[in-house]
Amino acid sequence: MLIGEYQHSIDLKKRLAVPSKFRTELKSKVVVTRGLDKCLFIYPMKVWEELANKLGTLPVGEAGTRSFIRLMLTGATDVDVDKQGRILIPDYLKEYAGLGKNVVVAGVYNRLEIWDEKRWADYKKHAEKNTDEIAEQLGKLGVY
Repeated sequence: MLIGEYQHSIDLKKRLAVPSKFRTELKSKVVVTRGLDKCLFIYPMKVWEELANKLGTLPVGEAGTRSFIRLMLTGATDVDVDKQGRILIPDYLKEYAGLGKNVVVAGVYNRLEIWDEKRWADYKKHAEKNTDEIAEQLGKLGVY
């Protein structure tokens, strides 16, 4: 399970060192793609294959569904995890997420999210203000 929040940086060669806690689960190759809320998603290959299969079976007759499938699949790239646990973040994904040098790597169960440090702080501050509302919505779904 991928959980936790870690401060990291992207080096001059556009590489991000994955927190050591996550490296065993990610193994030697991952998929990086556009995420929601202007962050990047990093998936272990097995999880990505399951998600891509689900996306491939969605009906494409609805514009919103087509857009989401395109966002996730065309933005995806498989990258190797080097011996030091680093991955290369392509320019188009860095630009999409507005990533600067300092980033946050957040473990979100079956994926990692890569956030620009300031954007993460703003997002987290907003979410923390709305904890009660979020809990109510989760309660309606039978989760909380």
